[in-house]
Amino acid sequence: MQEKPKTASIIFAAGRGSRMKDFKGNKTLLPLIPGPSPFEGKYPILLHIIDNLPAGPKALVVNFKKEEIIELTRSLDLTYCEQPLLNGTGGALLAAREFIEKHDYDRLLITMGDNPLVRSSTFDLLLNVLSDCHMAVLGFRPADKKEYGLLEIDNGNVKRIIEWKYWSQYPKEKQERLDICNAGIYAVVKNELIRFMNILEKRPHTVFKERDGKMVEVKEFFITDLVELMHEQGLKTGYSIAEDENELIGVDDLQSLIMVQEKFAQM
Repeated sequence: MQEKPKTASIIFAAGRGSRMKDFKGNKTLLPLIPGPSPFEGKYPILLHIIDNLPAGPKALVVNFKKEEIIELTRSLDLTYCEQPLLNGTGGALLAAREFIEKHDYDRLLITMGDNPLVRSSTFDLLLNVLSDCHMAVLGFRPADKKEYGLLEIDNGNVKRIIEWKYWSQYPKEKQERLDICNAGIYAVVKNELIRFMNILEKRPHTVFKERDGKMVEVKEFFITDLVELMHEQGLKTGYSIAEDENELIGVDDLQSLIMVQEKFAQM
């Protein structure tokens, strides 16, 4: 009998969550069970995500309010990887390089710290795609594509992920053909990930971000680039689709937090 692949997991929990007005903490610490207000209550988002991850070594990428995250999770046998600069999802991945390289596993699950409703079965479905692919993207088909990135798929392979600022300029007919959105959750084979991280590190994007009320030029790295890089070099880049788009609700602002709390109460 073939041995089951070993899995490791990384959660990105470094960001500030600037759209969450009136809350000064790290949004991964917001409660799923509200108390006197949506910001106060029990069972932080981060703990539920960790509870749903597959068995194996786990890492948190931290920066903003890292002391509070470490205090909450110190009993859970996690590795903490500090992202010195908030320089994109690819930057978060690069910050976890030591964890990625040194631990014993075959495949890595990468998820975000503000998507608490993703089921363990959905993670498993994504990981299973790696049985014949090198990287897999979790997709979903929402009623409204909003400003999500879209998967461009050819013969079952994800060629690239197209950001909204580009696909929004496409003719309507082409937009309608691109119907699978990127959930921002990935699975990847360890050895290929290590190889392509070295390429990713050499491909920063120049973007403009607001810092202390001023627009400044910053270098960012995008994990979505890994999909295109691997596909271009002939590797198989697959996908799975979450059955329920509500699983992928991200906690970005007060309205989405309340929605997540209501959905969690119904689970």
